[in-house]
Amino acid sequence: MSSSQRNLLGLPLVPCSTHPVTGFFRTGCCETDDSDAGRHVVCAEMTEEFLAFSATRGNDLSTPRPGFPGLKPGDRWCLCAARWKEALDANVAPPVILASTHESATEVVDRSALFRHALDPQSLN
Repeated sequence: MSSSQRNLLGLPLVPCSTHPVTGFFRTGCCETDDSDAGRHVVCAEMTEEFLAFSATRGNDLSTPRPGFPGLKPGDRWCLCAARWKEALDANVAPPVILASTHESATEVVDRSALFRHALDPQSLN
């Protein structure tokens, strides 16, 4: 992936998580390209509420599977922008890490909603 990919702050994308390793390309970053149909671009910190919600939508992120450790509250993960928006609409959107969320997330989710749910508001200064 190109290091020229940008975050919501207009800066180079910062890794989201390497423990567990996240991202569509499993680089730890929420990088994307045309092969990423799900647009895994929102870096979020998992909550019990979101993990339960995701399971009801057919995407169980909590259960370990071969090559996937399962997520727990506090883990960071690159979510599909549409799933984060679904969670927002259901009032269970997990907190967002702006520095690690790809700028293209705003093609699916309102920028102000992402900023309202930011865990890293200090980066807004």
